[in-house]
Amino acid sequence: MQQTEKQVQNAEETVENWRKRLTFRAWHRGTREMDLLIGSFADKYINSFDRADLAIFEEVLINNDPDVYDWIIGRQKAPEELKSRVLDLLLDHQFAK
Repeated sequence: MQQTEKQVQNAEETVENWRKRLTFRAWHRGTREMDLLIGSFADKYINSFDRADLAIFEEVLINNDPDVYDWIIGRQKAPEELKSRVLDLLLDHQFAK
């Protein structure tokens, strides 16, 4: 069964809304430092994320700021279940660039 144009538009709109929601959450973490790190990461990469990437990014955002910060600076390793292209991009992301 072929999708109608309306179904395709609704699917794209859903992804776009998901991106907007995650970007908002990335910029409103609770600490200004993490807002800048995660928010700038979202601004740079989120439009290139497919549904699988968005799901992983959402899982990262569920974690507490101190934990994610420790992963970014290398103090702790991220959980194995989050190992992905998205996490690699986040760990390599540099806010100052």
